Amino acid sequence: MRNPFFNVKKNLSGIISLVFIILVALIAFFAYAIAPDNSKNANQMHLSIHSKAPGFEVDMLVIPNHIEPQSSINKLLYGDKNPDIEIPIINYKISNDTIYYQEFNQFDYKTLSLQLIDGSPIIHKKFYFGTDKFGRDVLSRIIIGARISFSIGFVAVFISLIIGLIMGCLSGYYSGFVDQTIMFIINVTWSIPTLLLVIGITLALGKGFWQVFIAVGLTMWVEVARVVRGQVISLKQREFITAAHVLGFSDFRIITRHILPNITSPLIIICAANFAASILIESGLSFLGLGAQPPMSSWGSMIKDHYNYIILGEPFLAIAPGVCIMMLVMAFMLLGNSLRDVLDVKN
Repeated sequence: MRNPFFNVKKNLSGIISLVFIILVALIAFFAYAIAPDNSKNANQMHLSIHSKAPGFEVDMLVIPNHIEPQSSINKLLYGDKNPDIEIPIINYKISNDTIYYQEFNQFDYKTLSLQLIDGSPIIHKKFYFGTDKFGRDVLSRIIIGARISFSIGFVAVFISLIIGLIMGCLSGYYSGFVDQTIMFIINVTWSIPTLLLVIGITLALGKGFWQVFIAVGLTMWVEVARVVRGQVISLKQREFITAAHVLGFSDFRIITRHILPNITSPLIIICAANFAASILIESGLSFLGLGAQPPMSSWGSMIKDHYNYIILGEPFLAIAPGVCIMMLVMAFMLLGNSLRDVLDVKN
């Protein structure tokens, strides 16, 4: 039987969103193989060509780094930790074994022995998305930044799913004091503004990459728990659950073998929504300086570093990562809506 999700006419937006999400996921995984600047965190600075417009081109004098090279796998996962030195130049000439070059925005010529260089010392480089205020390649920073957005989504959804499932199942299956206690915790957590709660947890754990992941995950379990509780309360009144009690099955087996498999549809949908929400929360934290710390590339931190350039005539530096956040969040929301229609989940 054909899967109704792949009905193109009814779920065109969902299919396009799924393809887009898969494409971004592949780009994030192979980021260092795709990015023009494959240095760690795409952090190779050229201060003399900072804040250049998209499409800027320049010649580069490349001085090889003779440190022992990394393995291909290590470079794919973590980037080139010892990249070659690149110097933007506007003019050069080669005489015998010496190159005379004029650096960008400089008037004096400098010299370098070609004996230190293997192959051609000059490359032509194009910055398709321009350069930021430190002269780093914006396109490379955006590509590497996709890793953080996907990582925060997966980790936060996983943490919220585990906590939400446990709390929701206990609250829905056991009535009385257990349900009242868990619902009190849920309502108190729900009443605190999400961003404020995340900031509080982040400050308690400290600034850092993994601290943000944990903080976001610990604030998103409430909605999962509420949905799971409602589904469990509805299912435990069904005949097959009553039959399981009569047969003497343990509560653990009833919950894991009979209830959880029947609530996967709403869980899938809420995970898609939480994935989108976690990307927005991480971007907000990075914008406030509490998320990924420099020199790590994050879409939120890129907006933070360059939002004032919007009024200085170079808005692309802040708009580019903002558009990436908007498109990825929208893709997850549209995918969640399509899954809700296909799985026929009632609100």
